[in-house]
Amino acid sequence: MEKWQVKKRPLCLERRFEFKSYSETREFLEQLGDLSEEKKIFPDISFGRTYVNLTIRPEGEANDSQITDVEKNFASEINGLLN
Repeated sequence: MEKWQVKKRPLCLERRFEFKSYSETREFLEQLGDLSEEKKIFPDISFGRTYVNLTIRPEGEANDSQITDVEKNFASEINGLLN
């Protein structure tokens, strides 16, 4: 889970991705969209011309929700999109 940060309130994983150009940002977002559809996991996304901020929240609305291997593996797969 390289470079992902665990936030406690609310519990989530967060990461910022920076790119050299809009075309690189767009390509990453397209790949992320495909991965999200495949895994049925949809992170919160905010982006600008050369960056993407992602937040992955654990499934469930309960206060005792935990970040599981599902979220951690998804974060690792997102990292893999950079290669």
